[in-house]
Amino acid sequence: MTAAVGRPSPDLLTFGESMVSLRSAGPLSAGGALTMHVAGAESNVAVGVARLGHSVSWAGVVGADPHGEFILRQLRAEGVRLEHREDAARRTGVMFLEQRTADVTRAFYYRSGSAGSTLCPEDVEHALRAGARILHLTGITAALSPESRKAVEYAAERAAADGIMVSIDVNYRSKLWSRDEAREVLAPLVRHAGILIASDDELGLVAAAPDGAPGADTNEPAMVAEILGLGVREVVVKRGAAGATVHTSEGRWDAPAVPVTSIDTVGAGDAFTAGYLSALLDGADVAGRLQRGVLTGAFAVSTAGDWEGLPNRAELALLGTTPSGTTQR
Repeated sequence: MTAAVGRPSPDLLTFGESMVSLRSAGPLSAGGALTMHVAGAESNVAVGVARLGHSVSWAGVVGADPHGEFILRQLRAEGVRLEHREDAARRTGVMFLEQRTADVTRAFYYRSGSAGSTLCPEDVEHALRAGARILHLTGITAALSPESRKAVEYAAERAAADGIMVSIDVNYRSKLWSRDEAREVLAPLVRHAGILIASDDELGLVAAAPDGAPGADTNEPAMVAEILGLGVREVVVKRGAAGATVHTSEGRWDAPAVPVTSIDTVGAGDAFTAGYLSALLDGADVAGRLQRGVLTGAFAVSTAGDWEGLPNRAELALLGTTPSGTTQR
């Protein structure tokens, strides 16, 4: 594990698998050019928060191969501190991303048995030694392997015990596990979270389904009340083009999506999360956090790439205040 000694605690610590994403602008079966990018929900959030001026650490495992070197170089260039391990016996995961139509993007994973899936509690223990103001976790990491699941469980429990704010994004991936498998692992984690982030169809993975109907996500108030009753301070619900909602014990806040021309929706949820957590670190109130979240989400969908179009702090005013189609001169 590579880490510097004696550095101050980062504002945000996150960990998970980052992969090389090979993107195609058309059907993969037809061939054509592929462009190489870094992909991973946790590293997307790390880059987004770092661009907004905060200190960020990312922990993970990559292969001792060019793909792993590419990931590390890209994250370092974005100012993200690395707490990583290189596994010479396994390869860095790869994902192909196909823009099948203007409205449909498909992902094809080649990550089974990857270096990133070997992330374990010892890796997390090393990264947690420096502490953090926020620990951000996702359900994706818990789905990768038994070792990674244990790492997520250990990190959530350890951070909560140490007084670190724990943020958990459900981030359900049907290609990695079933809803029943996800529910069994993720529901117990909620008791460690201060912030629970989920799409509106993911709440049933961490709360009892209404009326005993498995997987039903039709009674948001009841599920939110259950989650808040477990000690979670904020339940953040991402609604895509319909904006987002935050529930707390004091009430409900809603924000519409910022109107933009959608180009690429991949990474939009991670961008929202980065904006929300950045505003939390800045001391903004719930409404301010929600507004920054929908704003950074708008940057993501109106630019190409998982994180490449995310704003720095000075650029936050570009959307929502500038008329569409204008050129700054």
